[in-house]
Amino acid sequence: MIGIGIVAVSRAGKTYAHGGEAAVLEARTVPAPVQTQALAVATNALPVMEINHAVMVTVELALGSPTATIAEALREVERRYQPDDGRGRTFAILDAYGEPTPQGKLHISMHVSTEKPGVGSLVFRRTGEVLWQSRIVAGTNAAPFTGKNLLILVADESGHTITVDGSNNPKSILDARIKHQDAPVSAFWPENAEREVTFIYSACGCPVKVMAKRARERTVRTKELPVIFPDDPAVATLINRLMGW
Repeated sequence: MIGIGIVAVSRAGKTYAHGGEAAVLEARTVPAPVQTQALAVATNALPVMEINHAVMVTVELALGSPTATIAEALREVERRYQPDDGRGRTFAILDAYGEPTPQGKLHISMHVSTEKPGVGSLVFRRTGEVLWQSRIVAGTNAAPFTGKNLLILVADESGHTITVDGSNNPKSILDARIKHQDAPVSAFWPENAEREVTFIYSACGCPVKVMAKRARERTVRTKELPVIFPDDPAVATLINRLMGW
């Protein structure tokens, strides 16, 4: 069960906004996500990241013609996990965006959040090329990611932000209450108004931002990208239901 509008994500690591100052890894060429537990690698020489941190992995994928979408490209990137305790995953892709290059490749940036100690890798399925790999270690006073709470913030054109209170299990975001106010989100979000909506559901506490417009009793995205929470389909489904997408 995923709660809404409760700040319960760990913020022990650095927080990087979408398109912000996360470390950028420029790679080479890349294709569908299969989550793999087995990973036979020598780990002593790998770069090291603490849990609850984030990195932006940027690559150019040769996916043929016509150029694939970002969602299609993500299915061509295999996630490989080797957790120290033998259970679960070590990282997650939070969002991804990009565009075709003049050379016919797809430039894609993937926002990766580290979750538990072990080894994590992103591998281009068509060639086996390792796009990113890291040894992930426990951090000082770093709380484990519980994966139970989704925080939603909505900001207007002036930058004023409200927190969505989902404790009453609303049918839509517009029916939800504004935290610490006796008013629904619909009072803050007029018809046809565009708002920046921020979702936080990650070990790093990193924001995932989209632009959306109110259309009567639902909202519509005004920009197709980024693709959000490709590794957490239950969260993506909940967001789609609340937003009316």
